[in-house]
Amino acid sequence: MGARAPLPYNRSMTKHFVRLLLAVAVLAAPARVLADQDATYHGAMSASEKTFVATIQADLMKQYPTAADAEKAGYVRYTNEDDSGSISYANMHWQSDSKHPSQLWYDKNGNLLGADFSVLYDGSPSRPTLWGINPGRWVEFDGHVHYIERDPATGKLTYDHWVMNPKFLAAGGSITQPSAVTLVALKKVPSTSSVPTIFEFPSIWDLIVWVKPNPSGAFANKNPTVTP
Repeated sequence: MGARAPLPYNRSMTKHFVRLLLAVAVLAAPARVLADQDATYHGAMSASEKTFVATIQADLMKQYPTAADAEKAGYVRYTNEDDSGSISYANMHWQSDSKHPSQLWYDKNGNLLGADFSVLYDGSPSRPTLWGINPGRWVEFDGHVHYIERDPATGKLTYDHWVMNPKFLAAGGSITQPSAVTLVALKKVPSTSSVPTIFEFPSIWDLIVWVKPNPSGAFANKNPTVTP
C-alpha cells in the first residue's frame, strides 16, 4: 500500500484518538496524523459479532467494572476525557486475545464503558480476521511514544502527550526502550523526573467495542447514553 504516513493514537477511533488527530491534522499539515486505513465497514452486526460483543461485555464487566480494577490489573491511564465521555487506560500488551483487550475506557466516575482490542501491524499487514468480526471494522494506527507528565510543583498529572516514532528516533531515542531523556532533548519536558510513565504505542490494527450497551451499536464512536 506504499509508504505509511506516521500517525499516533489516543483511543476512541479508536475513539479518542481519531478525534484528537483530526484537530491536530488541521494544525500540523503536511504531517499526516490520521489513520492510514480508517474503518471501511459500518453496517449492522452479524450473528458472530453479536456473540463476540455479548461475550466480552459480560466478561469485561465482571473483571474490570471500575477504573480501580483496571489499574490493579496493570492498566495505566494515559488520556484525558474525550468528547465521547471516555478516559483510556492501556496495559502495553498490544497483541490482544479475545479476553484481554489492550485498552479499557471509563467515564469520569470510573465506570467501564468499553475496550480496544489490537493486533500488531508488523505481524498482520492485512486487516485482521478474528472472532467473527468484519475486517472492515479495524482501524490502523502508526507507532508513536506516549508519556504522562507530572507538574513538579503540584504533582498534578497531565495526559494526551505523544511524539511520533520517526521524530523520537531522530532525537536519538529508542523505541523499544523509550526514555524521558529523549523528551528533554526534544524540549517536551523540563526534566526526566517530570515523566512518571513513558511507553511506545506501536503500529497496530485497532478495534473499539462498547461494553456499556449502546443504542448506536457496539462499534460506534459515540454512545448517546454517555454524557461527557
